[in-house]
Amino acid sequence: MVKVAEEWLNICGGCEVTVLDIGEPLLDLLPSLDFVHIPVLMDHKYFGQTGEDDPNVIQIPEADVGIISGGIRNEKEKHVAEAMRKSCKTLIALGSCACFGGIPALANMYTLDDLTNKVYRESMTTESADTPSDNLPPLLDRVYAVDEVVKVDLQIPGCPTNPGLLVEALTALLEGKPFTLPERSVCDDCPVKREKKAEVAIKRPLQDAQFTPGQYESMRCFNEQGILCLGPVTKSGCGKPYEEGDAMVPRCVKGYMPCRGCFGPIRKGANPLVDMMSAMSSIGLDAKQVDDRRALLNRYIGGQKRLRPLPARPPR
Repeated sequence: MVKVAEEWLNICGGCEVTVLDIGEPLLDLLPSLDFVHIPVLMDHKYFGQTGEDDPNVIQIPEADVGIISGGIRNEKEKHVAEAMRKSCKTLIALGSCACFGGIPALANMYTLDDLTNKVYRESMTTESADTPSDNLPPLLDRVYAVDEVVKVDLQIPGCPTNPGLLVEALTALLEGKPFTLPERSVCDDCPVKREKKAEVAIKRPLQDAQFTPGQYESMRCFNEQGILCLGPVTKSGCGKPYEEGDAMVPRCVKGYMPCRGCFGPIRKGANPLVDMMSAMSSIGLDAKQVDDRRALLNRYIGGQKRLRPLPARPPR
C-alpha cells in the first residue's frame, strides 16, 4: 500500500478534477493507494484536529508520494510546500501552476505594490482602501513555481493535465519504473497539414479556423491560417489517448483550437518567447503583430523568473 498526500496551493481546483476525470482506471489504482492527506476530499488540520498542537509546525502525515497542485503566492503556501517536501519521499508537481507558475504568474510582470495599488486603490469599481492584512498570510514578492521553493522529483504539466498521464505516472511509481515526458513538441503529434508558409497575416484572437469536423489531416496548420498556435514551442503530452488504440491528437487541436502552451517548454532552459518568434518568422508571420506578446507567449510559464517587471522607461 502506497501512502499518498496531496495539497492544493495557489490553484483553481482544475487539477483535482483531473483526478476524478481518470474515471474507471482510478478504481484499479485505489486498492494500492492510501490517501493520508488530501484537503479536497477529507478534513485534516495542519495543527491537530482541534488546533491543540504547535501553530508554528504544519503537520503533514508521512507519505511515499506527495502531489502538489498550484504555485506559491504567499507565506502559508510556502510553508505547506516545505512541509510536504519534508514528509513525502517523492514529490510531484501537478499542473501548469505547480510546474511553471501558471496563469497567476502573469502577475509577475508587476511589482507587489503595483498590484495592490491597482486592486485596492486605483480600480474604478473599488472604493480606495488599505491593503488587508488581518489574519491573512503575507504575499510573497511574486508567484513561484513549486520547484523554486522545494525540490520536485516529477513534473506533470497541463491546465489541467491529461488524466491518462497521471495514471501513467502513478502506475510507474507503484511498479518502481521511471516516468518522463519526451522532449517533443505539440507539432510532432499534430496531424494537420503544413505548407511551411502562412497564407494570411496574424488574425484577431478567437477567429475561427477553417476545418472539416473529424478530418484533422485536411485542416491547415493554425499558424499558417494566421491563428497563433504555440505548438512549436510547447511540450507534447496533452493528447495522450484515453482509450487504447485512439490517435494521439493534441487536446486543443482535437477541439479545433490552437495550442495555448499550458504544457510548458519542450525542454528545461528553453525560451518559448524567443523560439516562437523564430517559428513565426520562418513561415512569414510578423511577431510584432502579436499584441502583448511577452504575456501571451509566456501565458502559463511566468514562474522561474520568465516574467518580471520591466524597468521604467526614461521620459522622452
